[in-house]
Parts: sequence; C-alpha cells; structure tokens
Amino acid sequence: MTAAPSPRSRADGPRPGLRERKKTRTRQAIRAAAYGLIRERGYEATTIEQIADRAEVSPSTVFRYFPVKEDIVLTDAYDPVMAAELAARPGDEPWPAALRHALRRAMELGVGEEAELTRLRTRLLAEVPAVRSRMLERMSVTGRLLGRALADRTGLDPQGLEVRVLSMSLAGGLMEVTRYWAEHGHEEDLAVLVERALDVLEHGLPAPGKG
Repeated sequence: MTAAPSPRSRADGPRPGLRERKKTRTRQAIRAAAYGLIRERGYEATTIEQIADRAEVSPSTVFRYFPVKEDIVLTDAYDPVMAAELAARPGDEPWPAALRHALRRAMELGVGEEAELTRLRTRLLAEVPAVRSRMLERMSVTGRLLGRALADRTGLDPQGLEVRVLSMSLAGGLMEVTRYWAEHGHEEDLAVLVERALDVLEHGLPAPGKG
C-alpha cells in the first residue's frame, strides 16, 4: 500500500542476477530523484524531464519503468511481501490471524525502514487527486494478489465472488487507512489503524461511541 532498497521477506528466493540488480538500481535512482524533487518543488511542479535529468537517465527510461508519473509514487514492493508473509504462515492458522500478521509485517517494513518516504507518499495520496486516481486504478492488482493468497489458504476459488469481495475490500481498506493516517498528520500508530480496519472487515462496524 516506498523508494530505497526494496524490502525483502524471509520467503524471498535466490539473489537476483546482474541484469535484475541493474534494473532495481535504475528504478531506485528514478524514485530517489522524484522524491527529492517533490520535496523541493512540490508534486505538480516536478516533471519527468527533471526526474530523468537528476537520475541521469533519459525520459524514455523513466517511462519504461513507470508509465505515468504517479506510478513513481505508488509502485513499491509491499504487495509481494504481504503475499509471501501470508503464504509462510502455518497452514492450520485461521486466515484472519494470518492476514493480520502479513499486513502487520508489511506495515513494519514501510514505517520502520522508510518512515520518511512512507509519510511523504501517503501525504501525496491524500492531497494529490491524480495520485489518488491512479491508486484506485491499481487497487485491482493488490486485490488479485491478495485474492490468490487467500484462496491458497482457504481452498476457495480465487475468482469466486466471496474471495473477490474480501480481497478488494482489503485493498480498498488499506488505501483508506493510509489516507486517514496522512489526513490526521501521521500522529496515530499506523499498525493500530490497520488493526482497526481489519476489525471492521472481520466483525463489522463498532457500536456507536466505540469507534
């Protein structure tokens, strides 16, 4: 649901080859350039040409890695981390508990390793309509990934209505958690907000006065 070294989970496979490492470095350089410029000039005033110049690549290279500027802000490695963590949980663990662990781990990576960038990214999500719109478009990717992971744990059809509804509810819920966090000045504990969101999805709305 952030730029610097991509977080890795214990479920990662072998070390990537030289070509993939070069791609990762280029991607990181583009993200670092974009975030630096956004801090200095603001999101709207930052152009692809400026990002390319600072990252020492061509504009076409930027577009090859990130089709639109909003993707530089939104693209990260946390979706696969969530899926890997979910798959690594004990097979007899109920899916709500496994899901909480996976999301908690992803949040720890985001806030613990890249706290400043996470806050900038979520602020852009809350404040910039173009970023928010692109995030809505990309929610289906997160939803499908979570759906496959949940289906693997439960034995249900990943294309079944129930799995699709739950997985997209999770994806949308995480987006709203990050927006809420940013809109309230990042003062609350993000992990607590995620737990509250999961409580709603698992148990429904709280009684009046308890939310």
